[in-house]
Amino acid sequence: MEEKSSVKIPMNTSVKMDMDADGKVVDQTRYRALIGSLLYLTASRPDITFAVGKLSQFLHAPTDNHWIACKRVLRYLKGSKYMGVHFKSSPRMNLEAYVDADWASSCDDRKSIGGYCVFLGPNLLTWCSKKQQVVGHSDSRQSTVLGCSYS
Repeated sequence: MEEKSSVKIPMNTSVKMDMDADGKVVDQTRYRALIGSLLYLTASRPDITFAVGKLSQFLHAPTDNHWIACKRVLRYLKGSKYMGVHFKSSPRMNLEAYVDADWASSCDDRKSIGGYCVFLGPNLLTWCSKKQQVVGHSDSRQSTVLGCSYS
């Protein structure tokens, strides 16, 4: 990967990642090892969390398309090696939280991926991104966020 050029985003947004029944199967051991390493990096690189989470959904049957997407994350990391979580002092230490969901982006099971991040002043404290347990639907009486129902 050293001779490859870097990319500006970790995952190509125009390519749908799904179960690729027609794709060539790759070595599961190598794929799982790379995903494990990338998962470890998400502790200090939240910018790759979505891409790594998406790619980890294919651990049981990775194909060459999934492997290419993993290598793209590595190319992104190469070009952004000085990025990471940094803590700064600030006179205002207000607590802010943000939440979002991608609303059924998985073509295989139509489940959404939701996530949140919490900041103290300008500093990121915690974040989460996970696939929903249930298929979300619109209902004016009830909403679902990160697998929890709120009426």
